[in-house]
Amino acid sequence: MGTLALAAKITHVPSMYLSELPGPRHGTRQDAIDGHAEIARRCKALGVDTLVVFDTHWLVNASYHVNCAPHFKGSYTSNELPHFISNLAYESPGNPVLGRLLARVASDHGVETLAHDATTLAPEYGTLVPLRYMNADQHFKAVSVSALCMAHYLNDSARLGWAFRQAVEQHYDGTVAFLASGSLSHRFAQNGLAPGYAFKLWSPLLERLDRDVVRLWQSGRQQDWADFCAMLPEYAAKGHGEGFMHDTAMLLGALGWSAYDAPVEVLTPYFGASGTGQINALFPVTPQDGRAIPAAQASAADGFSRVATRL
Repeated sequence: MGTLALAAKITHVPSMYLSELPGPRHGTRQDAIDGHAEIARRCKALGVDTLVVFDTHWLVNASYHVNCAPHFKGSYTSNELPHFISNLAYESPGNPVLGRLLARVASDHGVETLAHDATTLAPEYGTLVPLRYMNADQHFKAVSVSALCMAHYLNDSARLGWAFRQAVEQHYDGTVAFLASGSLSHRFAQNGLAPGYAFKLWSPLLERLDRDVVRLWQSGRQQDWADFCAMLPEYAAKGHGEGFMHDTAMLLGALGWSAYDAPVEVLTPYFGASGTGQINALFPVTPQDGRAIPAAQASAADGFSRVATRL
């Protein structure tokens, strides 16, 4: 019935907001902002009605959660980086119908997920920053999904993404984009050293690791995707992946997991920000078997080890 039209791994660095403001950081993240604008342009061209954001700033300790309030509006200051994001005004329509559907289908497939439509819960900035640049005209509805998962298996996040795609394609009357909002390596610069790392990575090791991963994504070979899925738990742990990369597991679960075989398109080339590794990249949506998780995919997903989230 419905369509997953676009999938992407996106940055939400708060320095994008600083880039708008007068001062020494003005204009310095225009490439990342332009990447978001291009994603919005393509979503409009594809007829997308709702942006579903896998938000690595929404911390949860039990179950998966979907914020699908009818409308979002407010003023946001980051408790993590209040000197970067302060009094950011936001407004966007929500999509309770889709949010409830995503939660129901995921739960039906054994991944406990709760939808919150009658709520005062505000989105975190992993959702709000992308919406600022992709949805300033409120053209799209928005749904936010918890992806800073403190006591969760990565394989469940992959299955969540797979179930979300089934929900869209089998039950939803509309067109959707899935956005994995989080960095690659996420090792912030040590306190007191942050200004010197505003535009670079914390270590050469992490930068090399991230760049090798991006090249692997760009190859598009199915074996490379299978290798990446197998290495994801260790990469998330040793590479300091943001939210232990549950957003990435969700995205790849929706795309077919280890059976995926398409090359990513980089819109904003890999860059450093406060020690972390960032990118805007499109993951082409390819046909997948909607009846059940393919055997190879299930095997690879079951091979995930449990990784305890450490911040």
